[in-house]
Amino acid sequence: MAIRVSIVIDETTKNKIISSYDVYQRDNKGEYIVFFAKRPDLVVTIYSSKKEGEYKALFIGDNALEEARTFDPNADVKEKKDKITKARWICLDDQIGSDEVGTGDFFGPICVCAAYVSKDKIEYLKKLGVDDSKRLDDEKIKKIAKELIKTIPYSQVSLGNEKYNELVSKKMNMNEMKVKLHNQVLLNLKKKYPNTKNFFVDEFTPKENYYDYLKQTEEVVNEVNFKTKGESYFPCVAVGSIIARYSFLQKMEAMQKKYKMEFPFGSSKKVDAFVQEFIKKFGKTELLKVCKSNFVNYKNLSE
Repeated sequence: MAIRVSIVIDETTKNKIISSYDVYQRDNKGEYIVFFAKRPDLVVTIYSSKKEGEYKALFIGDNALEEARTFDPNADVKEKKDKITKARWICLDDQIGSDEVGTGDFFGPICVCAAYVSKDKIEYLKKLGVDDSKRLDDEKIKKIAKELIKTIPYSQVSLGNEKYNELVSKKMNMNEMKVKLHNQVLLNLKKKYPNTKNFFVDEFTPKENYYDYLKQTEEVVNEVNFKTKGESYFPCVAVGSIIARYSFLQKMEAMQKKYKMEFPFGSSKKVDAFVQEFIKKFGKTELLKVCKSNFVNYKNLSE
């Protein structure tokens, strides 16, 4: 069950929160919502209040309490049970879909995976436990993924931190990087299964933005359908999500073995503390080989 933490904030704190999560901002036309951000492990919403200069910030996610206490040391958990949702797969025909992992993590690469699921594999996926993949813990992910990569056709690519930071230095934003990675894995499978008519992506940017980023790309998959929480609606996206997460975990484990340090996930204050420890051992230049330089965690480092 996701943790919910609500804090009352002023104008200054509101601006600090927006600055911290602006890279994850999404559109939300809620009547009282002044800011909405979503990353794989956290949702942050700021609501307006009847009192002038006062707002409410709601953090939802496994690390919500730690994140909220960055802005209010007295923040505490709000007890509220989330509805447990099972997969509501709405397309059971042959399909190709993709999802990504690592975009909310300061350390590690971005991993994107597309999977081809034929209609005769649907029952197999249900029995294997491919449900709402965002609710599976990492041990379950590893177990299921080892079976999936043997039985389900997929295409997986990763954007390492050094290349990521190079693209950041060229003013490319994360959404553009993700769009190009998604298009590549979808294209790889489309070429193998040219008769497939159903293409799905877990929506992270509006359709018009997605295709705008691909204007200069020679080969583009134009038939994509976009839906938020796509892993709950399309088995191909759920499979892509699981394999992408498995790849990300493998790469994090490889980093841990190389540096003999246990890298934290996410981008919380715990990560900031780890960064200082890493720099003491390996230096700031080495840090750029394993982190994302446009995250607040890096920007906050003292020169």
